[in-house]
Parts: sequence; structure tokens; C-alpha cells
Amino acid sequence: MQRFFNYQLVESLDEILFPEKDEKTVVVNCLNPHSFIMATEDGDFRQALEKSDYLLPDGEGIVMSLKRWRGKSIHKIAGDDLHRHLLEKLEREGGKIFYMGSTVEVLQEIKARIQREYAGITVDYLSPSFCNELSEEESQSIANTINAFAPDVLFVSMTAPKQEKWVYKHLAQLESPRVIASIGAVFDFYAGRVKRAPRWAVKIKIEWLVRLLKEPRRMWSRNFVSTPKYLRWVRKHRKEM
Repeated sequence: MQRFFNYQLVESLDEILFPEKDEKTVVVNCLNPHSFIMATEDGDFRQALEKSDYLLPDGEGIVMSLKRWRGKSIHKIAGDDLHRHLLEKLEREGGKIFYMGSTVEVLQEIKARIQREYAGITVDYLSPSFCNELSEEESQSIANTINAFAPDVLFVSMTAPKQEKWVYKHLAQLESPRVIASIGAVFDFYAGRVKRAPRWAVKIKIEWLVRLLKEPRRMWSRNFVSTPKYLRWVRKHRKEM
């Protein structure tokens, strides 16, 4: 893994260990310039990211910073890449996946697609309340539901930093998952609500532009507020890298 300030970034999905059921749960999160800037302003979010077992370099700005100031060349790894990697792994081995987050309609579409494409996987889901922070009562109820289903993998989608902070805060209550991954927009991608950029756009490093054109209201702040802040921050602290 490559070190980027206090973050350990994987260089390949093959680095992510899939623990046995009696071993410690592995937590995987994503890092991009937008989440990096949020973490500089939110100590709880920063702690959640720093305590991750694995962080994916899910942004070209992260990849370019490592290459320019550390001479390290790695590839972008998106949450969508991790999602498909784990689906294929569990399809081969047999297993259970739980999706927590988003709307019931999106979750139903995810489950239907899983059942069509990955017959070897058992899947269930839960749509939590839409609020800034889930209550302790609801969080405990969610944990109980997840534990009763006993998934091998738990995917969480409540947008950053809410999802990462929730997992970090309630990790001890989640007894069953072998892997927990906060993957945000991937739920909408897989349900077909939002189409991810084509492979050629990812290859030439303009996925950010495709997403901006598709979701201008959502992505404007990320690209034109957070990214400039990130570049200034990295330039200022580049000697510490």
C-alpha cells in the first residue's frame, strides 16, 4: 500500500484481505479530493478514514498527487470496482450480502439484479431514515437486523461523511460482516438509476467530467470548490508527503 499523509491507499483490489468469519471485520472506504477536504474540516470523519483497514484511491486528484510529489504511480480504484470485485468473489465461493442505505426502490432493483446475475449470492437490504444522523435506537435496530441476516459483506450508502462515520461509530455492534464497505453512489449505479462513465472515459481519466455533465448540481461543488481547495492544501503540505 502507498501512504498519503495519514492514509494507507491500496494499489490493487487483490491487496484487500477477505478474513475468515472468526477474524476481525475489514473496513474499506474511499478517498477522493472532496472527501479529503471534508476530512480536514471534520475530525470525526478524518478519524473514520484513518482507522479504515483499506482506503481506495477513488479520485484522479489523489492518484496525480502521489505521482507528482512522491513519484509513485498507482491507478484509480473506484467503489464500483470494489463492489463488482466482491460480488464476483462471493459468487465463486457462495455468500451473503447486505445493502444498507438509499431508498427501498433502489434496494429492490439491486436485489433483483443480484438474483439475475449472481445466483450464488443471498441478498437482503434495509433503507434507513433520511436524516443528518441516525438515532442510537435506530442504529441498534439496524445492527440487529444485519446481525440476524449474518452477511459476509455489508455495503453502506448514505453519502460521505455520514456513511463512514456511522460504520466507525457502530463497528463493534456489527458482529457478522467479514467486510464492510461504504460505497456511496454505487447503489444508484448498480440499480441503473445513474450510469457510470464508460470504460474509455475512465481510462483517459475524465470520469469526473462525465459525472459532472450527468449530475451538474451534485458534482459542481465537488469539482469547482473541493478540488481547488484540495490542490492548494496538497501544494502547501507537499513536503510532508
